[in-house]
Amino acid sequence: MALSHVVTRAALGVSAPLVTVEVHISNGLPGLSLVGLAETTVKEARDRVRSAILNSGFTFPAKRITVNLAPADLPKEGGRFDLPIAIAILAASEQLPAARLSQFEFLGELALSGALRGVQGAIPAAMAAGDAGRTLIVPAENGADVGLIKQRETLVASNLPEVCAFFLEQRSLAPGCAVLPAEEANSTDLSDIVGQQQGKRALEVSAAGGHNLLLIGPPGTGKTMLAMRLTGLLPPLSEREALECATIASLINRGGVHRQWRKRPFRIPHHSSTLYALTGGGAIPQPGEITLAHNGILFLDELPEFSRKTLDALREPLETGEITISRARAKVTWPARFQLIAAMNPSPAGHYQGKHNRSTPQQTLRYLSRLSGPFLDRFDLSLEIPLLPAGMLSHQPKEIEQSAQVRLRVLKARERQLARQGKINALLDNREVQQWCALAPTDAEWLESILLTLGLSVRAWQRLLKVSRTIADLAGEETLTRAHLLEALSYRGMDRMLAHLHKSLE
Repeated sequence: MALSHVVTRAALGVSAPLVTVEVHISNGLPGLSLVGLAETTVKEARDRVRSAILNSGFTFPAKRITVNLAPADLPKEGGRFDLPIAIAILAASEQLPAARLSQFEFLGELALSGALRGVQGAIPAAMAAGDAGRTLIVPAENGADVGLIKQRETLVASNLPEVCAFFLEQRSLAPGCAVLPAEEANSTDLSDIVGQQQGKRALEVSAAGGHNLLLIGPPGTGKTMLAMRLTGLLPPLSEREALECATIASLINRGGVHRQWRKRPFRIPHHSSTLYALTGGGAIPQPGEITLAHNGILFLDELPEFSRKTLDALREPLETGEITISRARAKVTWPARFQLIAAMNPSPAGHYQGKHNRSTPQQTLRYLSRLSGPFLDRFDLSLEIPLLPAGMLSHQPKEIEQSAQVRLRVLKARERQLARQGKINALLDNREVQQWCALAPTDAEWLESILLTLGLSVRAWQRLLKVSRTIADLAGEETLTRAHLLEALSYRGMDRMLAHLHKSLE
């Protein structure tokens, strides 16, 4: 009769809770029973582990084996527990020395041959193991990803015999090492877009302050092209932000996360995406698009085609920067600090005025009513992207500003914001808005009268001040003036469009 235990990690959100694998070998009919709230994929480890041990040259005990995954109330899924179960069985059967096992944690899926396959969630597991003062051993497929974590030693192995030889002191294991890809030149540029100077200016303001942006216009006017070029204006991720993104990406990838190191996420879900696809869900909650877009951009094209329920579910994450998913078996809080960019047509026909318009004002308002007012209130800027005027295509200007030039202004504006308040303008709370976006009394009264006329909310007041602050930062000015407010008000295209439609019905 023998007992052993080794330590591993489960995956629950961006955390990696500790799991102890306990193995008890006793006399009785040969068999392996696995307990501890294990999903079907975990229970299937019985056959994988048995074949892997035999094909690696070790003996599988012909006795009664009980494997307990503790704590018993923590859900466990996936093949990540194969390696720790195999190591614990070999230690309990005295084929491996148990003395050194307490200094290590194990993670990996076993092939029948004994080869190790990569698992999801290796990065949060490596970080948690390092915090606990232990060294994690992972499959070689995860080696480059865990190598992104500085000051955390993680060892990699290709198969079960290599791990066993390490504990038998017959060989050493190499640490995880990430070979970062060379920085790629941006393949898209603002100079690719003909005209639309106001749209490019709005994109610059959005990038400088991290503001949410809604682009409204007929088909083919360049809305999607503008949105796709936003990443070329943004600064690279910081080390902390990059590690946050890599941690999230590792939860849905078995490897290759290091290839996207310091690249801002840009997610484009289709308008048929469900509520759970965007926000996350499942019996054991998995990350949705808003979490995968953390520290990056979520682009929603054809905005009114998304279900209203799905869009309204984004309102709270846009304010708090996180989302909590509660299910019967688990409750998980995911980070969701993203910049929302959206594009839409102004009517079912694609136009809401002019000779191309085939929709009545009632049809247009019914179409726009798919978007709730509180959701539209989350956009700092909304801008109409019109059809190009006659002659623009045949007589294009020779010199068009490129993304690199705009990016320099964006970076300088962000530097001013970080030096002044420690965060970008879009993240200012109400008290900080009062401190850093103060207006002269006459300008404040003037702006309030404008908001009352347009019927805008207090949230719109706060967002107008934040946008004005960004416009001033781009100009290198510390004091907000009426000129900054006027430009910020020019980016309220949806309000003007709705006012025009309601007036036409009177």
